[in-house]
Amino acid sequence: MLAIEIQHPGGPEVLRPAFHPVPKPGPGEILIKVAAAGVNRPDILQRRGLYPPPPGASEIPGLEVAGEIVESGEGTIRFRPGEKVCALVAGGGYAEYCVVHESNALPIPSGFDMIEAAALPETFFTVWTNLFQRGKLKSGEIVLIHGGTSGIGTTATMLAKAFGALVLATAGSEEKCRACVALGADFAINYRMQDFVEEVRKFTDGKGVDVILDIVAGDYVARNYKAAALNGRILQVGIQNGPAMELNLMPMLAKRLTHTGSTLRSRTVAEKAQIAQELEQQVWPLLHQGKIKPQIFKMFRLEEAAEAHTLMESGTHIGKIVLTTGATLSA
Repeated sequence: MLAIEIQHPGGPEVLRPAFHPVPKPGPGEILIKVAAAGVNRPDILQRRGLYPPPPGASEIPGLEVAGEIVESGEGTIRFRPGEKVCALVAGGGYAEYCVVHESNALPIPSGFDMIEAAALPETFFTVWTNLFQRGKLKSGEIVLIHGGTSGIGTTATMLAKAFGALVLATAGSEEKCRACVALGADFAINYRMQDFVEEVRKFTDGKGVDVILDIVAGDYVARNYKAAALNGRILQVGIQNGPAMELNLMPMLAKRLTHTGSTLRSRTVAEKAQIAQELEQQVWPLLHQGKIKPQIFKMFRLEEAAEAHTLMESGTHIGKIVLTTGATLSA
């Protein structure tokens, strides 16, 4: 099969097409003929040598796929060959075939093609576990979403609105702010022109926001503490601006804040299966009804993975970037 290798840590140019053996499904696993694979920030970090696969996972990058099951391992009970699924994988997504435990796969929602389906698992699993499992976001609360036009940001905006929250989003241009509002954000803040702490203060009449979803870190950490309401919850899912170099924790103590961080890739199959079950019960109906759809920005052929990474690192995209193989894209 054709797959994308990381020759050595470096820039997008180190991604090269190569031929690999087709993996074999083990007990409880399914082999998917990949039609499309999502591109995500963790793929960038892996390419740079900063986010290695967990033990036992494929060295091939790629954390989410959609395609048709072509083989089942011993003991599989849910899916059969011929069925079409999307799946969260710990690695191996940038390839024509990929293996995953069947409990980490989900049926493709009604009316979705393979490209849309491939854009679901990584961001929906991440947003669900952080905003709703850990952040306990409730209807009527106010959430601030940083990176509002990223894959995480667009997904978080749609899900938060669907479950009744008020959404504030930050983005780096007026065009991106308009895109946030079009997705359902109640207010968008151009962080290049406005201070999000001050804008939050004005929007909430000084109360602050109940929940913050942050992919940025750096100096945003201290500013998030200022923007948070009493008993606010801050969910750290990325550190694009690096660590917080100086941090006064007094606002955390005074406001009784909760600041948590998490990664998804290293979680066990069982932990990911629990997230998948909750998504299928509570979010998949919204997808089936067409109330939520991932925002697809651009598609590239699998062999063009380097170009896809270059686009993601440019920060000019709004929504998801997806790789496609030669397999059929209809679901």
